Amino acid sequence: MILLVYRFLINLVLFISPLIILFRLIKKKEDLKRFKEKLGFFSKKKIKNNLVWFHGASVGELLSIIPLIEKLERNNKVDQILVTTSTLSSAKVFNNFKFKKTIHQFFYIDTKSISKKFINYWSPSLALFVDSEIWPNTLLALKKNKIYTILINGRITKKSFNRWKIFNSFSKKIFNCFSDTFPCNKETEKYLKLFEVKSIKPIDNLKFSQKKSKKNIIPIILKKFFSKKKFWCAASTHHGEEEFCLNIHKNIKEKQKDLVTILIPRHINRKENIIKLMKNFNLKFHCHSWKKKISHNIDIYLVDTYGETEIFYNLSEIVFMGGSLIKHGGQNPLEAARNGCKIIHGPYINNFKDIYKLLDNLNISEKIHSPATAIVNIQASIKGKKGSSLIIRKIEMMGIKVLDKVTKELNKVI
Repeated sequence: MILLVYRFLINLVLFISPLIILFRLIKKKEDLKRFKEKLGFFSKKKIKNNLVWFHGASVGELLSIIPLIEKLERNNKVDQILVTTSTLSSAKVFNNFKFKKTIHQFFYIDTKSISKKFINYWSPSLALFVDSEIWPNTLLALKKNKIYTILINGRITKKSFNRWKIFNSFSKKIFNCFSDTFPCNKETEKYLKLFEVKSIKPIDNLKFSQKKSKKNIIPIILKKFFSKKKFWCAASTHHGEEEFCLNIHKNIKEKQKDLVTILIPRHINRKENIIKLMKNFNLKFHCHSWKKKISHNIDIYLVDTYGETEIFYNLSEIVFMGGSLIKHGGQNPLEAARNGCKIIHGPYINNFKDIYKLLDNLNISEKIHSPATAIVNIQASIKGKKGSSLIIRKIEMMGIKVLDKVTKELNKVI
C-alpha cells in the first residue's frame, strides 16, 4: 500500500515536473542543455560491459567518493564509471576533475518507468548509493535485476529514522534491497539493525579519505591582499547565520581595524539577500566573482562561487562552520580540518556528531555558546599560528585506512 502511495506521488511529481524545471531554469538551478536527463533522456552512452554506478545527492557526497573513483579508474576490471547527482553545483564540481573512464549524468525522477529505463540503458554491474540516498523504485528495480547494490558511507539520522519507522514494513523492504551496507557511524549501524538489514559492515566515514584539492593553491592576488589583514572565515552559512557573523565582525572590528571576514554561504543563490544584509549593516564588501581589484578597506569578502572553498580554508586559521546555529544539523567540518583550521560551531551538529567528537578529542573544534565565546576564539586564532600539521596527518592516516577498507570490499564484488 505504501509503495502504491509513493508511486502515485512520484508520478505526480513527474507530471508537474515541466513547471518545476522551468522555475528552476529561471532560478539558474538547472542546466539548460541537460535537464532532460532528469526525465530519463540520457546525454552519454555506455561504452563497455563492466560499469560501476555511484549516486550521491550533491557536492559533499561527490567529493567523498573522488578518492574511490580514482582507485577504480586504475582497476582494469572496471570499464566505465557512471556518477549521478541531483544538483547543478555538483555537476560543475565534477567538471573540475579530468577522468578517463568516469562520466556524469543528472539523477532522474524516481518513477518506476524511468528507473527501469535507466537500469536497462546503463545495465550497471555494481550500484553504490552514497550517504542517505534511498530511492524506492530504483532500489526495487536493482534488486529485481539482481544487480549488486551497496549503501556506501551510509548515514541515517535520528530524524530520518523516525520518518522511515512510521512505515516500518515498507522501510525494512527498501533497506533490504541493499546487498551490503557500509554505515559511516554507530548511530546508522544501530538503525540499520533495527530495520533488520542482513549485511552491515562498519567501515567509518569515507569523508576522512577526501583529499585536499590540487586547486587549493592561494592565488597571488588573494595572498597579497590577506597578508596585510587579520581575517577569519565563516563557511557553509545558512539563513540567520550571516547576521550572527556580521555582528561578530562589527564587534571585533572596533578593536581590530584591519579585520576582514571571509563569508562562504552554503547556497550562493542567496547572494542577493546576503548583499542586502551587508548593506543594512553598512559594511563594505567584495564578491569573489568580481574581476576587479579588491578595495583595501572592505569588511566582508563574499565567496559567491562553487568549488573554491578549500582555497580559503588553506588561507584561514579559524573557521566558523555553519548549519550549526540553526536546527539544520551542521555541515561537514572535515575539509576545514584537513587544511589545519581550528573550527568553531554552534550546538546543532547532529548530522556530524561522530566527526565533531573526534575533532574535539584532537582539540581542533569547539562549541560556541554565545557571540562572546565566538569572539574570544576568533581573536585568539587570528593572532596565532596556522593549524597543526600533526593533526592534519592524523586525519590523512584515518582517511587512508577507511579508503583501503572500502576498496578491499569493492574488489570482492567487481
